[in-house]
Amino acid sequence: MDLKNLLPRGIRPEPKIEAAKRTIPKAVWEQPEMITCKACQRRATRANWNRSLQVCPNCGYHAPIGGYYRLSLVLDHGSFCELDADVQGTDPLQFPDYAQKAAAQTRATGMKEAAVTAKGAIGGMPVVAAVLDSQFLMGSMGTAVGEKITRAVEYADREKLPLIIFSASGGARMQEGIFSLMQMAKTSAAIAAFGEHGGLYISVLTHPTTGGVTASFASLGDIMLAEPGALIGFAGPRVIEQTIGEKLPEGFQRSEFQQDHGFVDQIVPRSEMRDTLEKILRLHERKGENKTA
Repeated sequence: MDLKNLLPRGIRPEPKIEAAKRTIPKAVWEQPEMITCKACQRRATRANWNRSLQVCPNCGYHAPIGGYYRLSLVLDHGSFCELDADVQGTDPLQFPDYAQKAAAQTRATGMKEAAVTAKGAIGGMPVVAAVLDSQFLMGSMGTAVGEKITRAVEYADREKLPLIIFSASGGARMQEGIFSLMQMAKTSAAIAAFGEHGGLYISVLTHPTTGGVTASFASLGDIMLAEPGALIGFAGPRVIEQTIGEKLPEGFQRSEFQQDHGFVDQIVPRSEMRDTLEKILRLHERKGENKTA
């Protein structure tokens, strides 16, 4: 039986999809991939997000970005030279499923650990830069991350180079227990020695910077910068509210709150970060230093 005959007179079946495509402008049918902002819930094309360096074109929300991409935004083209690329974490406590999760993160991100360290240049001035990447186990600090940060600090100390660390972390890596917590003291001691030798350390806090990373090297910069709207603190707002039984002020622990209370020196949008770092480095440049990386 022809089902078309069951339709009331004057009503036709829905046209096939391919026929519908021909009647709708191509620009409407084949829309670019859209991304929904986690902050304002408004949508924008991926192309617009890319042009704005992964900052929401509608509200200015600074989305977390990968370590290699971040370094590409601030270092001079062709100056990137990765340090300690083979350093990788172990499973000292034989924590259930930890090794499998880390391996899955490596397959998904192409990274061996949550930190990228490198020598490069900004405006022709050589620097050592490190980035915590929240794509890998939330940028948590285990033994390998602590080792990479410490080695980067010590390299900057030996070579008499400025140090820049971009932090983005959920804190100490619980799967490594006390071994992870030890990295707080280890990295802090390296920063202290670097400072005693006259080294310049610029700490850049991005969203989110929390836990043991905030309580160690991330808070020890000679100059403290932050991206707009970044969550910066030790415990999260919900944990604090549950502990003290009080409602926290609006914007508590965000970059703007931290600047108002003296913890952050300057809030720098992502599009201005490279120029800001270059100005700071230029102000602290030592006479007679080599200008090439």
